[in-house]
Amino acid sequence: MGKRAHTPTPPQPAAPSGVAQAASLYVAAAKPPEPKPQDLSGKSDLIRGIELQNAGRIDEAEALFKDYLKSYPDDPAAIYSLAVILLRRADSAAAMPLLEHGVAVAPHFAPLWFARGTALQGAGRREEALASFDKALEAKPDYIEALINSGALLRDMLRHAQALERFNRVLTFNPNYETALGNCAILLTEFKRSEDAIRMFSRLLQINPDYDYGLGMLAYERLHACDWTDHAATREKIVADVRAGKRSCKSLGFMTLSDSALDHQICARTFAEHRFPQSAEPLWRGERYPHKKIKLAYVSADLREHPVGHLMAGIFERHDKSRFETIAISLGIDDKSRLRTRMLNAFDQFIDVKHLGSRQIAELMREQEIDIAVDLGGYTSDSRTDVFAHRPVPIQVNYLGYPGTMGTDYMDYIIADRHVIPPEHQPYYNERVVYLPDAYLPTDSGVRIAERTPTRAECGLPETGFVFCSFNHDHKISPHVFEVWMRLLNQVPGSVLWLMSRSEVSQRNLQREAAARGVDPSRLIFATRVPMVEDHLARYRQANLFLDTHPYNAHTTAADALMAGLPVLTYMGQAFPSRVAGSLLHAIGLPELVTHTLEDYESLALELAGQPQLLAGIKARLAAHKSTHALFDTDAFCRHLEHIYIAMWRQHQLGEARDELGTA
Repeated sequence: MGKRAHTPTPPQPAAPSGVAQAASLYVAAAKPPEPKPQDLSGKSDLIRGIELQNAGRIDEAEALFKDYLKSYPDDPAAIYSLAVILLRRADSAAAMPLLEHGVAVAPHFAPLWFARGTALQGAGRREEALASFDKALEAKPDYIEALINSGALLRDMLRHAQALERFNRVLTFNPNYETALGNCAILLTEFKRSEDAIRMFSRLLQINPDYDYGLGMLAYERLHACDWTDHAATREKIVADVRAGKRSCKSLGFMTLSDSALDHQICARTFAEHRFPQSAEPLWRGERYPHKKIKLAYVSADLREHPVGHLMAGIFERHDKSRFETIAISLGIDDKSRLRTRMLNAFDQFIDVKHLGSRQIAELMREQEIDIAVDLGGYTSDSRTDVFAHRPVPIQVNYLGYPGTMGTDYMDYIIADRHVIPPEHQPYYNERVVYLPDAYLPTDSGVRIAERTPTRAECGLPETGFVFCSFNHDHKISPHVFEVWMRLLNQVPGSVLWLMSRSEVSQRNLQREAAARGVDPSRLIFATRVPMVEDHLARYRQANLFLDTHPYNAHTTAADALMAGLPVLTYMGQAFPSRVAGSLLHAIGLPELVTHTLEDYESLALELAGQPQLLAGIKARLAAHKSTHALFDTDAFCRHLEHIYIAMWRQHQLGEARDELGTA
């Protein structure tokens, strides 16, 4: 939904490894007494076991460690080495008692605390895992793997400042440690420190030009700062890398660089196979649940003051509780907002799971016997795609928050409309495509725009002149569209461009780019945030025309502008993110505002700016259509969405059988 989302999780944490390193730590940390003559053969068995383990001869090493521990049950290096084998086999049940014994008999042996923390982290016992990593760091303050894992854990727990501190500590010991550099840069983006993040991404790529997703993360953050340094060349390389199957860019960031649905699918598949492979042990194994109502779960980190929350609140409140039992699986923070309160009251069950690991969340969903789970996040911030990789429910749906295919085999459906995914594009989606009859994007007809319109002066606008508006996020502003905007300002005397830039850095960069194109930077007006959505929507009345972005359109923002009565002009492209505004305009009955080339986009914008009567007529039709067309009919939208859920459930109940309804 156009939100900032570099990554759903930080780079993969370190696994308990480095057995040779553990052996050296054994000498340094455990300081055992010199072995007696009869002990020498035993120690040689330990060393031989470590050699076998490092050589990949795991079964032989495991047998040696087990035999050795019969004679030396308190040896920390042997306990650690065997625990690593068990953990890599995902046998935590066997590893945990071994590790508990190890930390009891050798509390100063840091690798044991590290392995214990890794095991607890994998089991979703986050606070215990963090405490165990801290114990490892007490014993060995420069234990880089413990710093990396605990930093990743803190990031997952949404404790970003503490996570950043851990990764920075790694860099004090090793300034070129790639995982720490990557994590630091990502966390700096969370704190909106774009310039620092860009410098760190650049440094990371100097050390390792092929760092996973590194070039894409740099390009994406530059877009957030409206820093278009080497944009064309970088974009060209990333697209070529993605087509070659390389890990050059994460799929959400790629959507700001490419307008190809096929390329989006390739990128998503590469990302999914690397980061979120399907679990070998699915939790749901074909059972059919005899529920009187369909148990419908929405999984999201955004059940709060957030675009997804605003779009879905009215749907949650309108679900037919005689047919559906609704369950919220909340992955994100409780912001104590009015919207959060609406969410809490809308669901039959509201389950806060942000403190749980992904496997635990999946197990909880399986225990609930949920029929349909809808992922409202996809590959966006703080989402948990790996929950769905465990297949906790029969029907798994990709919807709304992420505008594209997940590229996996375990997401069964994607909900769309015939404009965002035309029939000829369906092969570019791993999911089965199901269509809502109008727009796929919901709106909340219960929102009441403030009656008072702020003055132009209060908005920072000049008293006269045409106001072009684009309240999109900074990263959606691409150089080729900005070129058009600047030409429009040059051709429409006295006009201004009203933007919603989030940072001083991006504002400076946009002003510099305007000046380079012969436009007075003062003609770029930057709106400030207002606390109430009703007041935000009211100020749209002071704009004359909303100019959309490409290749990532306005989504929620376009719906907001139309709700406020502001016409939206869009350039409709060839992939989901660039087709959303066009979908909304068809649903409101204004298809003439949908263009299909950049030249037509510019020409129509100039025509509308120069013909007040033509634009006034479009505004009048927009106002009239709000009550007669589908876009703002939340009740009808909810019924259509429920019909889709019922059809999904029905097909699941039929199994392999197909009938005329199923094939219609």
